[in-house]
Amino acid sequence: MTPRRPPPTSSPDAPAADPGGDVVALARRIREDRALGEIYTHYVHTAILHSADGDHHGREGIVRHALRTLAAVPDVRLHGDELVCGAAPGGMHTSHRVLVSGHHLGPAAFGPPTGRRVHWQEITQRTVVGGRVVEEWRVHDDLAVVRQLGLDAWALARTAAHAEAAAGPAAPAPGVGEVVRGRGQAAPPTAPGVPTEARDLPAVLAQDVWNARRLDLVRTVYAPDAVVRVPGGRLGGPDGLARHVLAWLAAFPDGAMHVDHVLAAPGPAATVAVRWTFQGTHTGDGRYGPPTGRRVRVPGISHLRVAAGRVQREDTVWNDFVLLTQLCRPAGR
Repeated sequence: MTPRRPPPTSSPDAPAADPGGDVVALARRIREDRALGEIYTHYVHTAILHSADGDHHGREGIVRHALRTLAAVPDVRLHGDELVCGAAPGGMHTSHRVLVSGHHLGPAAFGPPTGRRVHWQEITQRTVVGGRVVEEWRVHDDLAVVRQLGLDAWALARTAAHAEAAAGPAAPAPGVGEVVRGRGQAAPPTAPGVPTEARDLPAVLAQDVWNARRLDLVRTVYAPDAVVRVPGGRLGGPDGLARHVLAWLAAFPDGAMHVDHVLAAPGPAATVAVRWTFQGTHTGDGRYGPPTGRRVRVPGISHLRVAAGRVQREDTVWNDFVLLTQLCRPAGR
């Protein structure tokens, strides 16, 4: 029998004393021990959670989201923590990567309980000010869960897309028109050479490799034996990553990668946490089937382990099921 962790020793209204060191313990208490009430004492009342199913505002919204997700997998466990921390005005930013596991024991968006064991990759980023969380971004691989439950991902995505359309848009659609990678007739901008700081590598990846289509630079940025893990499996080093980028851009020929936030310690070696957004129009064949003409917006988070000026390891998470749902939107949505 696994011993339970003792309750926190701080007073109920006290913020976390060490938001960097305590973020892993807080996540475990809320999700593994189901101490959802700690959200009230460790999040500000105006906190926002950005998740695959939309934005959740305020502590009550975040508690409702936690209740719904824990009801589906009540025995959830977090494995293999990797935590990246950096300074923020009045506090700090954190990026927390885990493998989550449990059993599908309650009703969920994917259907009635099956009792099956499921696991998925997840990265959560938080901004902590004054010892309390003020904003949170969570990205998880729902498609992995759908497949482990033995469900038809495309059928489920079509059902979800039509249900969203019937309910009305909860958030702005990904948009129409040109996806911006450069200015007017000019070529997409490129990064100013090979960086000496680990925190500058994401700009090279986004601007040069993805947006300027310089896939030849993958071998410059990544070590020959680099380990790259993405939803669906492990890629075979730089060449595997180049094929992965090609598959995305073949399906979304106007695709653009935007870096939203970079978290890393200064220096040539570090674990760099990158929050990013990919936008593109599905006008090409490939990994997502025949072209649908739909615009997609895909947020994701990557952890890059950098040493000797190159990426040695990458762990990237985005929600492929949400992407499928966007491709299944009814015309005009």
